Amino acid sequence: MSEDLKAIGRQLVEVWNTGNLSNVDEIFANDFVNHDPTRPEVTDIESYKKYIDETRSGMPDFKVVNEDMIAEGDKLVSRYTVSGTFQNDFFGIPATGKKATWTGVNIYHLTSGKIAEVWWHKDSLTMLQQLGVIPIE
Repeated sequence: MSEDLKAIGRQLVEVWNTGNLSNVDEIFANDFVNHDPTRPEVTDIESYKKYIDETRSGMPDFKVVNEDMIAEGDKLVSRYTVSGTFQNDFFGIPATGKKATWTGVNIYHLTSGKIAEVWWHKDSLTMLQQLGVIPIE
């Protein structure tokens, strides 16, 4: 069972890394709920797809690498590293041309082999500082 959960985690990383949304409906439950304090408007599967598109538009070289995945019961935890270059407007912020690398941990709750909920914990401050949006003091 834990390998099945990790396989879903790897499929999700592939979606983020390629921007190919064709199998998103196979990965996520119809009543999927997103819990991301930095993107409170992203609540369901449709807004999540838009989030992926907007992220990849702002950072066309956006890449996620799973560093660790732990699966137990109906939960999957992923510790990851993300990198990307701020080449186009990104959620209303003008592009800076700078590259950033940051980390995060997501906790997924799965039902019937699909992601039903996700809780995000990512280092957005480091990302924004490296992209030149927030000064480093």
